[in-house]
Amino acid sequence: MTNCVPQFWRDPALPAIEARSIIDGRKVCYALHAHAHFSIGVITSGTCTYINGEQRQAIRQGASVLMNPQAVHACNPIDEQPWSYRMLYVDCQWLAGVQASVRHDSPGVFQAYQPVLSISPTLYDAFNQFYDQLLDTSLTPEIKKAAALAFFQLMDRTLAPQDGTVSEPELPHVKLELAAAFIRENCAQPLSLQQISDAAGLSRSYMIRAFRRHFGMTPHAYLTNQRIQLAQRLLKRGELIVDAALAAGFADQAHLQRTFKQFLAATPGQYRG
Repeated sequence: MTNCVPQFWRDPALPAIEARSIIDGRKVCYALHAHAHFSIGVITSGTCTYINGEQRQAIRQGASVLMNPQAVHACNPIDEQPWSYRMLYVDCQWLAGVQASVRHDSPGVFQAYQPVLSISPTLYDAFNQFYDQLLDTSLTPEIKKAAALAFFQLMDRTLAPQDGTVSEPELPHVKLELAAAFIRENCAQPLSLQQISDAAGLSRSYMIRAFRRHFGMTPHAYLTNQRIQLAQRLLKRGELIVDAALAAGFADQAHLQRTFKQFLAATPGQYRG
């Protein structure tokens, strides 16, 4: 039974990194969601469906998946076939420092990675070696910090543009970005679509169509995702689940429980540890 339960790892000595794994992912099913941080993971056995933006494909053991901050994505089983995975969630400010140490002309702010999938055996093996080091209780925090720097430097050298150029980001839709910012800043409040539309100066009908096209999810799904991210931050600080639920804008603990499981394929209690 424990093989079906997600395992989380956090250490105050390495606050920029969080880890998650599951051995038997046949019952693991995610709704489309996004994270505030950068994520990288590996498929350690079996096959699953990987969705990231407009890309959807079946991937198997040996693949590494990469999700930039706020990239809408999901990994799910195929017909309940066995599969397992490991994930790392990384603070973007810390990772920007790693990028700067590798790319000497880096501006010092996080640069999104263009590939969302890698089949590099070197990256896959290095990920698993580092993951094992994180969970090794015999290693000191200093050794783990050095291992973290070494792995993410290797990752950046593997994934960064070889000519040193950085692709131009998509131009922002100013009013839609205003709507998203309004949601992020007020996600704990009972927001209506009209309030969000008014904040951006857009009609409700246009807002729904354009927001989904731009962000990969509806305004309501984006609001729910932001509430989940807020609940995660509160739970990591040790808040009680019921208090985190109310503070993040959920009706009650049961509401958070259902939504958390839908978006993150884990319960708040499993995540809080």
